[in-house]
Amino acid sequence: MTIIITFVGEQITKNRLRHRILIIIIALLCSITTTAQTAKHPTTQQGKASYYSKKFHGRRTASGERIHTDSLTCAHRSYPFGTLLKVKHLGNGREVIVKVNDRGPYSRGRVIDLSYRAAKELGMLAQGVGTVEVSVYHPDKGIPFTLDDYELPEMEFSVFEGYKPDATLNINSEPLETKDKEPTHPRKYKK
Repeated sequence: MTIIITFVGEQITKNRLRHRILIIIIALLCSITTTAQTAKHPTTQQGKASYYSKKFHGRRTASGERIHTDSLTCAHRSYPFGTLLKVKHLGNGREVIVKVNDRGPYSRGRVIDLSYRAAKELGMLAQGVGTVEVSVYHPDKGIPFTLDDYELPEMEFSVFEGYKPDATLNINSEPLETKDKEPTHPRKYKK
């Protein structure tokens, strides 16, 4: 037995109606997830920042890179690896640009974990935790420093051919010629 339903001037069977409702539900779910993904990365975030202590030096991050205390890197929960973020310390106004290479922080209320050097640049080593504002840095807006215009000295690279490794050197004169001797090391040069 087929039930025919009139739907906006069409005659549709019950199975076709189920298929159309299912397609509408799937379309709504897809639109909700795409809006959630765009809301995942707001333009700016404010919150607390902490930093990796020196004991983490050399450990691997979630991206596979190693933590280096002198690098300007950070951990963020949602930004993709390699994203450049501008972090501004709200207490003193200092800013630093860091690259995301790890996931975290997992402490409540924390927005970002900074490397030791990034925390030092922001002036938050003594406090340990500071209030910051995090935003995505777009390099096409320009670099945050200016290059000095200066000329590099010309350097000449050549090999000095007068030196022999087994020659004895006299400080006041040229290298002395040595007689060709057989090597005397007993282990390496047995006949």
